[in-house]
Amino acid sequence: MAGYMFMGPMLIGVIILVLIPVLATIVLGFTDWNFVAGFEQAKFIGLDNFTKLLDDDIFLTSMKNNFLLLFVVPIGMAIALLLAIIINSHVYLKDTMKVIYFMPYISSVVAVAVVFQVLFHPTFGPINQFLISIGIDNPPKWLSDINFALPSVMFIMIWVQIGFKLIIYMAALQNIPRDLYEAASIDGANGWHKFKKITLPMLSSTSFFLLIIGIIGTFKVFDLIAVLTAGGPSNSTSVAVYYLYDTAFVNLKSGYASAIAMVLLLFVFIITLIQWVAQKKWVNE
Repeated sequence: MAGYMFMGPMLIGVIILVLIPVLATIVLGFTDWNFVAGFEQAKFIGLDNFTKLLDDDIFLTSMKNNFLLLFVVPIGMAIALLLAIIINSHVYLKDTMKVIYFMPYISSVVAVAVVFQVLFHPTFGPINQFLISIGIDNPPKWLSDINFALPSVMFIMIWVQIGFKLIIYMAALQNIPRDLYEAASIDGANGWHKFKKITLPMLSSTSFFLLIIGIIGTFKVFDLIAVLTAGGPSNSTSVAVYYLYDTAFVNLKSGYASAIAMVLLLFVFIITLIQWVAQKKWVNE
């Protein structure tokens, strides 16, 4: 009884805030419902919401953007690993450097978005002012340009997330036995061979962890998009969660939004399942 009493508050919270909403989402995905009208107005429509998604250009664009955002994960991991190796091996003020790189990760998303809105301003932004000063007459409009808005968001996401990945990689690097590198040096291995045969295999479980949470994180991204671009211009930066929010709380189509949530959950589950199967071939336990 004592154990259940200690578990009780958390268990009740999970049931009310997680389990019940998930089950409600599954049920509401098959209905045409406006949450303002009340549950008595819910109308069962079967798979109509899911068939509509196949012809919904904004939803398809949002899902495409989500898959493009997946590139943020390996790029960020590669940069973080490179920085971690450099800082771990060649920098004396390791703790100071970790704090510097970690600051963007713990900073307010709103503050980060506002700063980059100023930096990427098409006319008065420091970035375009610099490009004009070196002779580029028509620099990109960045967040206001359909072709550059999503790459700009991806750049910001990479910049924000590097600090977290850097901390994790540095902790993993410090747990690799130095004896392995010393033995490799005696055998004549150079830096690249040590990295390829020792560092990468020993970091595979860490990389797998960062890959899993990174991919799930890209499908959950919302706050940066909401503050930075609101899905624009012309839905070029819209993602599934932002479109779900817009559908549910702006257009008040709760049933349709629940169908979007179920499809998003299915995609995340499939991708995670593929990663778990693939890890057996490359993750060093």
